[in-house]
Amino acid sequence: MANDDLGRTLRRLRRLASLTQEELASRSGISVDVIRQLEQRRKHSARLPTLHALANGLGVELTTLLGDPPAVSSSGENDGPQFVAVRRAIMPALWGPEPPPPGPDFTLDGLRGQIADSWTQYHAAEFDAVMKALPDLISDARSAAASGSEDERGAGYAALGKVLQLAGHVAVRMGKTDLALISLERAMDAAGQSSDPLLLPMIVNSTAWTYQRQGRLADALGIALRAAGNMADLGLTGTADGLKVWGGLTMSAATSAARSGDYERAAAMMETAEKEAARVSKMPDGGDNRMVSVFSPSSVRVERVRLAVQYGHPRDALALAKGMRLSKDTPPSWRTWLLLDVARAHADIGDAAGAVKTLESLRRVAPAWMQHHTLAVAIVRDLWALPHHPPGLGALADFLGVSD
Repeated sequence: MANDDLGRTLRRLRRLASLTQEELASRSGISVDVIRQLEQRRKHSARLPTLHALANGLGVELTTLLGDPPAVSSSGENDGPQFVAVRRAIMPALWGPEPPPPGPDFTLDGLRGQIADSWTQYHAAEFDAVMKALPDLISDARSAAASGSEDERGAGYAALGKVLQLAGHVAVRMGKTDLALISLERAMDAAGQSSDPLLLPMIVNSTAWTYQRQGRLADALGIALRAAGNMADLGLTGTADGLKVWGGLTMSAATSAARSGDYERAAAMMETAEKEAARVSKMPDGGDNRMVSVFSPSSVRVERVRLAVQYGHPRDALALAKGMRLSKDTPPSWRTWLLLDVARAHADIGDAAGAVKTLESLRRVAPAWMQHHTLAVAIVRDLWALPHHPPGLGALADFLGVSD
């Protein structure tokens, strides 16, 4: 299961970074022979420290090398009918007919509620449901943006920008980052004609994340810092929603700094973000939390754990995670990632029993997510290669197909 396409992905990312095999070996500390064997698919897997080192040498996060939980249907079709419909909705035919006016039962509040529901499904990794809904949501938002009074059109453009942002996220999960950027650029165009001043910086944050997935770390860092600075200059951080958007951009910038090798700068940014996040709960609630960036003391701490474990500080990660209580507004996807990162940290310090205990919790919380997540499988495979297996590892290995 894990690393089935590791060699192909490694070769693609290396070429994207304009590195020879020898240059990647020098940057990662991994022998050129191992890299060559992986790319030629004479070797189909590698131990987790090797994968960490290769990801760092490429300047990408480990999940870019291993793969996220795929946003594909149970049929396994990467470009199945649902995704084809999403692509067509993002990029309708040139010189096509104007969007028809909304139907008699249409309301902007109803559309916004549907978009918010789809964001909730996205964070719960219910990608099939999101892709099924997206084409109609995009169509309805385009109709709303083209009809009614000036205020109604502005609200329609805000809905269009938010749903195209969601479509961009789904495209990233499908591995279609170029399509994601097209969707996000069109979302920015809609945001510029909308009535929501926070929408553009939110979409910039999504764009920074997409750049990260492409290995464009300097670009990601630059646009996140610029957007956060613009928000401060315009006085947009004085509300709960505004501070959340600023915080999301700051965390994104920290992630890009860390992946560029500047862990200390990233840690300082995250400490600042954590202090600012404490202010959010003291501000009046801005509305539907599902439609703004995720930013709270819990989310900042989860991201600090992730950065620490990804960049070689597993004991710091475990110290940050110890005793953490997640707020109710923390999306399920963040909860599952925290457990996976804690398991990685335990494995990195040689605490196999701690890793197994955490993975057992992950299995209880998100069994389907865990079963197709290549990083979870890689951790279990690493543990399975040890001479002594802690209690519970056999059941995990059977569940993930590692013991075969």
